[in-house]
Amino acid sequence: MRKGLTLMLGAMLLAATPALAQAPAGARGNPPPPFTLTSTSFPDGGVVPDKYSQAVPNPVSPALSWVNTPAGTQSFVVIMHDPDVALRKGTGDILHWMAFNIPGSATSLPEGVANNPTLPDGTIQPNNFGGKPGYMGMGSRGIDHHYTIELFALDTKLSLGADATRDQVMAAMDGHVTGKAVIVGRFHR
Repeated sequence: MRKGLTLMLGAMLLAATPALAQAPAGARGNPPPPFTLTSTSFPDGGVVPDKYSQAVPNPVSPALSWVNTPAGTQSFVVIMHDPDVALRKGTGDILHWMAFNIPGSATSLPEGVANNPTLPDGTIQPNNFGGKPGYMGMGSRGIDHHYTIELFALDTKLSLGADATRDQVMAAMDGHVTGKAVIVGRFHR
């Protein structure tokens, strides 16, 4: 009896094998490819060139590109900050750049995004830590700081203006994040 049961189970598995082999990747439980952020301006974890820093008079924002945008993405948010700083003995850090309502069809931001509160494609850039819209170059002295660039994919556009704070943007994003990708650049002067 046991031998007959084993043969029957074996035959069932062999019969099912072609169907399993032809099933789509998602049907077998394989995850989709990762949402990934990269930059041609510096490698992830690498040293950031001076042109993106306060070591030069007019620093420019780094080029960013991403792949494998999550399904249903309507917009993106970029937040670049220096987490190695504890402002006023608190949990806050230094916001170097924030841009939201980047179109969901976008796959990159060019080097040197204009420091305007609103861009022609509807992207909004609130004030950075220095009190100006757009990108603020890296500026740590002494030891390397880890400048973190976070890219969030959202299933909505945010109903905020250029006067929005980082806290307001984060609160509006809550419950709408479909994916997140991060790169880090190191810098000191």
